[in-house]
Amino acid sequence: MLLGIGQCTVVVPTVGRPSLDVLLDALAGASGPRPAELILVDDRRTGAPLRPGRPGLPPVRVVRTGGGGPARARNLGWRTARTEWIAFLDDDVVPDPDWYERLAADLTDLPADVAGSQGRVRVPLPEGRRPTDWERGTAGLATSSWITADLAYRRGALAAVGGFDERFPRAFREDSDLALRIMDTGARLTRGQRWTTHPVRPVDRWVSVRVQAGNADDVLMRRLHGRDWRERAEAPLGRRPQHLAITAAGLAAAGLAATGKPRAALAAALAWAAGTAEFARARIAPGPRDRAEVTTMLATSALIPPLASWHFLRGALQHRRVRRWRGPPDLVLFDRDGTLVRDYPYNGDPALVTPVPGAREAVGALHARGVKVGVVSNQSGVARGLITRAQVDACMDRLAELLGPFDTLQVCPHGPDEGCTCRKPAPGMVKAACAELDVDPARCVVIGDIGADVEAAAAAGATGILVPTPVTRRAEVTAAPRRAATLTAAVDDVLAGRW
Repeated sequence: MLLGIGQCTVVVPTVGRPSLDVLLDALAGASGPRPAELILVDDRRTGAPLRPGRPGLPPVRVVRTGGGGPARARNLGWRTARTEWIAFLDDDVVPDPDWYERLAADLTDLPADVAGSQGRVRVPLPEGRRPTDWERGTAGLATSSWITADLAYRRGALAAVGGFDERFPRAFREDSDLALRIMDTGARLTRGQRWTTHPVRPVDRWVSVRVQAGNADDVLMRRLHGRDWRERAEAPLGRRPQHLAITAAGLAAAGLAATGKPRAALAAALAWAAGTAEFARARIAPGPRDRAEVTTMLATSALIPPLASWHFLRGALQHRRVRRWRGPPDLVLFDRDGTLVRDYPYNGDPALVTPVPGAREAVGALHARGVKVGVVSNQSGVARGLITRAQVDACMDRLAELLGPFDTLQVCPHGPDEGCTCRKPAPGMVKAACAELDVDPARCVVIGDIGADVEAAAAAGATGILVPTPVTRRAEVTAAPRRAATLTAAVDDVLAGRW
C-alpha cells in the first residue's frame, strides 16, 4: 500500500532566484497525486512578495525568515508543516515528471527506524567541451550523501534533534550535520528511486574564492562530531593540507625577506610558487582551457590557499567551545497573569487584559521561528465563585486578540483544595497541551513567574524558566533551575537553544 501523499509536505527555501520558477513549473506539471502542502520559505531580507501561484501545484503557503540563512529557513518550513514527512527541495533543482509518484513509493512501508530518504540527483554537464572547474564541483552533488537538494525526513526525527543547526550560516555542511545527528539516535537513512536534476547555475569568476568560507564550517563539524566525521558523512578532505603548506611558505617568504634573509626567503618563495603552480595546473588541466577559464584559474589559485587557511583558522577560534545543537523547543507554554499580562487578581474584565512590556515581541519572535505557543493558567476564581468560566474565556479571547494566535489555551478552573491534576504545580495542563499538539514534553518549555509554573513543567517532563516579578518569593527564585531577568530574555534563550 502506497503512503498517502497527503502525509507529506514539500518545503522549499528560496532567495527568489529565477530557478524557482523552473522548479514550480516542474512541480505543477508532474504527474500523480499532490502532497498536503507546498511551503515556500522566503529567505530574503527584503523584496516583493513571492507569487508562486500556477495551476497544478498543491496548496501553497509562503512564510518569511527575514534572511536567517538556509538552516533557519528549512527549520521554519518543517516547524510550520503538520504532516508526518517533510520533503526538502532546493530552489535550483528540477524534479522529474514522476517525482510525486516515486516520492510516495520511496516512503511507503519504511520501517520505523528509517528517519529519512534521499532522492537521486543528476547534474547535466555541457556537451562538446570539457566542464569548467565550477561545473566539475557542482557535478559532485550527484554522488554526495544526505544533501537536502532532495531529501525527505520524518518530522518526528527532525523534532527529536532540534532540526538544522543554525550555526551553519551557508548552504554547506548543515545537511551533513543533521544527518549525523539523526543517525546518532539510532535511526537509518535510505536512498530512494526518485530523481531530480540539478543544473549548474551561472556564477561569476570569483565564486571559488567566496566558497572558501566553508572551511570554518568544517571546523564546526569536527568540534561537533569528532575526527572521523568525514568518513561518516562521506565528505572528502580536499586540498586543505596543501593550502596550509602553500600559505605557510608564502608567509615564511615574506617574513624572511623582512628580516634580511634573502636566500631563505627565495627558497620559501619558490616553494610557494611551486605549490601554487601545481594547484593551478590541477584545476586547469581537466577543464576547457580557454582564455577565460585559464585566467580565472590562475588568479583564483593564488587567492584560494591563503583564504582557505584564513577561514580554517577563523573557524578554529570561533568554534573553540561548542555545545550540541538543541534548537528552539517545539512548544512554549506561558503562564498568563504576571507573565504575559499584568496581574489583576481574579480578573474577569477583558478590558483589564494588559500585556506586560516585551510580551508582543516575545510571542512574535516564537511565531517567526515556527515554534508553537500556548497558555496554561490557573483560574481558581471560578471555583471560589468570584468570576465565571465565561468571563475567563472572554479574557482569554482578548489575550489572543492582543498577542495571538495561540496553538493551545489551557485553563484550570479548580480551587487549591479540589485535588485536580490540572492545577499547577500539577502537570495536567502541560501534559494536555503537549498531547493536543503532538509534542514530546521533553521538547516543551514553560515560562512563568512563580514556582508552581516551574514545578508543573518539571512534573510533566518539560523545562521550566522562571521570570521573577516583585511578587515572586525569594525561595522560588532560589529553587528555580533556570531563570531569566525578563520575558524577552527568556525567549531569547529559548530561541538560541539555551533551555
